[in-house]
Amino acid sequence: MIQRTIPAATHGRYLVQPPSAATPAPVLVGCHGYAERADDMMRRLQAIDGADRWLLVSVQGLNRFYQRRTDDVIAGWMTREDRELAIADNIAYVNAVVESVVREWNAARGVVFAGFSQGVAMAFRAAAASPCDVRGVVAAGGDVPPELDGTTLRRVNAALMCRGAGDLWYTTEKHRKDLERLSAAGVHTVPVEFDGGHEWSAAVLTAAAGFLAPLR
Repeated sequence: MIQRTIPAATHGRYLVQPPSAATPAPVLVGCHGYAERADDMMRRLQAIDGADRWLLVSVQGLNRFYQRRTDDVIAGWMTREDRELAIADNIAYVNAVVESVVREWNAARGVVFAGFSQGVAMAFRAAAASPCDVRGVVAAGGDVPPELDGTTLRRVNAALMCRGAGDLWYTTEKHRKDLERLSAAGVHTVPVEFDGGHEWSAAVLTAAAGFLAPLR
């Protein structure tokens, strides 16, 4: 038996929340966690103080499936199968979303990517490959993908790295290694550890508001 792969066109889903003012606004792009929807990440973005001054975009992973208990449609970014091909597909997909949104809404210069859990790696990959003026990454509960080297990470510019003290997946050791990698790449890094677990908590919202304010 011989295995082959072939590119295929598909449609992705994303949500947009225009800014409250009519003037061009910078773009905040969210990537949700595993087994979530774009709607979940959009609610997180909307809850950040000052988010109404941004053009909010929440991108849904291409790998959709059903939540067995509720039959709801949920999504993830990739599996271990054909991982490298999925990474390339996802980067191209998110970049296409950002390009389309910037063009349609006449957005201001400046894009920040945000991710939760599995979406953190996607946020970093998209930021590092984006042709836009990337201002930073807001990350909670997920790690920096291993394939990004120092030169590539430098394009991220700034990163808010949030971890719940009780998070059993994104451990203290993973957090520490991420901070070291980002700092070594010359990325301005803001570490946050809050009292909680694997979650986008009120502490993350507060930290994100402070991180985003000077990036507008």
